[in-house]
Amino acid sequence: MSSNRVVSRLTRQTVALILAGGRGSRLRKLTEWRAKPAVHFGGKYRIIDFTLSNCLNSGIRRIGVLTQYKADSLIRHIQKGWGFLRGELGEFIDLMPAQQRLHESWYQGTADAVYQNLDILRTYQPEYVLVLAGDHVYKMDYGAMLAYHSQSEADLTIACIEVPIKDASAFGVMQVDEQSRIVDFVEKPEHPPCIPGRPDMALASMGIYIFNAKFLFEQLIKDADDLNSSHDFGKDIIPEAIKKYRVFAYPFLNVETGVQSYWRDVGTIDSYWSANMELIGVNPELNLYDRDWPIWTYQVQAPPAKFVFEDREHDRVGQSFDSMICGGCIISGSTVRHSILSPDVRVNSWALVEHSVVLPEVNVGRYAKIRRAIIDRGCQIPEGMEIGYDLEADKQRGFDVSPGGIVTVTPDMLGQKIHFAR
Repeated sequence: MSSNRVVSRLTRQTVALILAGGRGSRLRKLTEWRAKPAVHFGGKYRIIDFTLSNCLNSGIRRIGVLTQYKADSLIRHIQKGWGFLRGELGEFIDLMPAQQRLHESWYQGTADAVYQNLDILRTYQPEYVLVLAGDHVYKMDYGAMLAYHSQSEADLTIACIEVPIKDASAFGVMQVDEQSRIVDFVEKPEHPPCIPGRPDMALASMGIYIFNAKFLFEQLIKDADDLNSSHDFGKDIIPEAIKKYRVFAYPFLNVETGVQSYWRDVGTIDSYWSANMELIGVNPELNLYDRDWPIWTYQVQAPPAKFVFEDREHDRVGQSFDSMICGGCIISGSTVRHSILSPDVRVNSWALVEHSVVLPEVNVGRYAKIRRAIIDRGCQIPEGMEIGYDLEADKQRGFDVSPGGIVTVTPDMLGQKIHFAR
């Protein structure tokens, strides 16, 4: 049997569960009215689109999305943009909100979120369960990881990346033996262990787990009965499994080059802004133009982007440099440099937007200047306002300034009481 057919069999026997219920508080005001996976990214996408696209491109078409925190915009996005799978063929994307199915409480942790849907999961009769986070940006073939899991005869396989030791405290960190079997796992350690022989690097969990289904069910039931458990995969399920069972690390490497593949945790304002800015590069690590691995999303019906006025005598020229401009945008006698404009953004005459991420339906008034900022959906930037040029002044106006100096502006901060949960 060919390797492709083996992988195809494995993916058909797999159900993917995407944990999409977290608030993502480190994104601050961007998640005040929406769940983190629903935050806009790269102009036309939402963060969860990357995980969902990975599933489809990997041949996994039985998917559950577990939601909880302010999930309205996330649910509507999935309903509008991801309703093309055919139930007649056994394909689905099921929305699984917190329903208090087993007890009168909301999801208490990542493991509890899956446990509370155990009855639904059993009806799918999977051989494998792929547990994913819905708030990371990357492209990954889960089929290759499933093949690795099967060949290793593992009970649990964890995808991992190498991260600088100084950043490792934000992750679950593992240690492995010569066969890549995990011998220790610590969730967000204050003093993370390094990779042997590489004191500046650590091996970090990507929050991507493959379980044998029966093994997962057993571990979830056991964990639910433990009154001292926090019911979390990283803190409880994985450390216990390592002691008794076959738990392996799957290195997330480029198959052709053997180097670390692209993966970004966009969980902070600074990392979110940086990941967006990376997309603008001539040859970005994350190639959105890859026809072999398309990123799907819901696309608004918008006209093409338009650039108007070439009045050089009065310095009123609609122009853009090193930027990504989505449909429905109008650059009207203004300049956009090294920025991402989401759909239906208007930048009016003599305004300047540079090194910024502008979410949908924003209107930038005449003569306004925006630099190193994130402008939330629906903001109406007043004429002549300057953002990102004087951070102390920005703070005094109630704008949010990140440790890296990125200014976030929402409609609320501008006195525009529009709660854009979309």
